[in-house]
Amino acid sequence: QVQLVESGGGLVQAGGSLRLSCVASGGIFMRYTMGWFRQAPGKERESVAIIKWDGESQYYADSVKGRFTISKDNAKNTVYLQMNSLKPEDTAVYYCAAKYFGTAVPTDFASWGQGTQVTVSS
Repeated sequence: QVQLVESGGGLVQAGGSLRLSCVASGGIFMRYTMGWFRQAPGKERESVAIIKWDGESQYYADSVKGRFTISKDNAKNTVYLQMNSLKPEDTAVYYCAAKYFGTAVPTDFASWGQGTQVTVSS
């Protein structure tokens, strides 16, 4: 029931940084576990990072641990993905997703944004 809009994607060189933003509307933001997923051409969608609705736990894919950080600002109804030390294999469309009072695991996300393109050049 919550609507999600991502922004912040773009073209960056390997080793650079980007911060993605996802603004939520139509729901009580603090009740939603929020996640970031990505899909590269010819590959299936994969989970990237998740933050539990109460902030008590987070999930990161092994491929991004130590490089990406998920956070949220309840006052702005916004979840962020800070991406540092970017690699060409991070190139994908990144999607924001939400689930109501969910746990920080990459299952059962019901609401999705339209996606934002991230391209990392070597």
